[in-house]
Amino acid sequence: MSTEKSFDVKKTVTDLTYGTWRKQTGWNPLVITKAYDCYFEDSEGKKYLDFSSQLMCSNLGHANKRIAKAVYDQLNTLEYVQPGYATEIRAKVSSELKSVLPDNLTKYFFGTSGTDANETAIKIIRLFHKKDGKIKIISNYNSYHGATMGSISLTGDFRRGAVDNVYSSSHVLHGPPPYCYRCPFKLKYPECNLACADYLEYMIKNEGNVGGIVLEPVTGTNGVIVPPEGYLQRVREIAKENDVVFVADEVMSGWGRTGEWFAVDNWNIKPDILTTAKGITGAHVPLSLVATSKEISDYFEDSYFAHGMTYEAHPVALAAAYAAIREYKERRLIENARELGKLLKKRLEEIKDKHISVGDVRSIGLFGAIEIVKNREKKTPFNTYVDKIQGKPLMTERVAKKAMENGVYINAWVSHFIIAPPLIIDKDELLRGLNVIDESLEVADKEVEKL
Repeated sequence: MSTEKSFDVKKTVTDLTYGTWRKQTGWNPLVITKAYDCYFEDSEGKKYLDFSSQLMCSNLGHANKRIAKAVYDQLNTLEYVQPGYATEIRAKVSSELKSVLPDNLTKYFFGTSGTDANETAIKIIRLFHKKDGKIKIISNYNSYHGATMGSISLTGDFRRGAVDNVYSSSHVLHGPPPYCYRCPFKLKYPECNLACADYLEYMIKNEGNVGGIVLEPVTGTNGVIVPPEGYLQRVREIAKENDVVFVADEVMSGWGRTGEWFAVDNWNIKPDILTTAKGITGAHVPLSLVATSKEISDYFEDSYFAHGMTYEAHPVALAAAYAAIREYKERRLIENARELGKLLKKRLEEIKDKHISVGDVRSIGLFGAIEIVKNREKKTPFNTYVDKIQGKPLMTERVAKKAMENGVYINAWVSHFIIAPPLIIDKDELLRGLNVIDESLEVADKEVEKL
């Protein structure tokens, strides 16, 4: 594609559509023309290793032939029918889900995005607790659960603050995340005795009408925060003891990303509700899932399930999901993520030891983060949430730009990078991506040396 054509595409996009989570002035998006396997190409024909699976969703890589054929076949058989009808593909996907989800989750609702999955979970919690009026929900700071009014109220990062004046979140509370590197209590694990988990119980006891806890088992966008051993077990216990619905938001951490089908499987946790999206179709087609326990589904046998949407259980999206699940199984991609995850963890530690700008590294399976700081001892970040909102240049963006120049895309946030390549990646590709990041971090190191 010519430069002139690329400019026309870019100008049309920036003139007529919104860039998300940003001021519109200065938006200068790269024009992408094709994608395949672990790579995508821009309008100049430059090839990039997709080291974050775009928005941590293209778990199966790009242009998966099996999914493309399944979508094509479904479009030519039954492209859409309203969700009040039963379809063969709906039955097939539901049967497959029984073999991969925690075995206590027995009934499913299909939507279109992680955001609407969490909206659905909010509604289910409040309908389930309608009899006792337990309407409040706890989530954690440093979390992200979606962009609509309910899901953004669950969100515990700056994106909620940016829209506080356009919605009400009076029935959502936020607790301390299991962020050991920046512990809100300034304690150390394990001497802390999981104070962050116990504080959630303190909140429940003092609020008095909490109906649900919604947590990312492994925090996604906000830094791939892997909880310390015992944290999720304690939260699960607290929820059960206090008759509180425990929701695992696996929109990002599900579908093999952590080396298990779902992150909760790493700790043998069985949530009351599990929400997910992204990897359920490898992002080829939008689809989300809300899976509920038998106790919850039994409640709605004789109580009105006040929820639904036009594209619920869309046949084409379900066809993509069925093909995706078969791919995960037959290509042993969960096992690949687990095995390559060992190499990722080792290489991240080497990168941390080498670079004075790296404060912390975290990973589980093929899900990792590198957090950069300008002062290791004080853990001082280069930038803040305010810098992000105001559109100021971020050090993470400078490092990511250097990586892009060398053909590797990494998702850059305020103070960290997310490493989440497609699960189809091989050892050589993984090492290449990490080596480019290693080299690119010299940009941040030089800034630390100036201080």
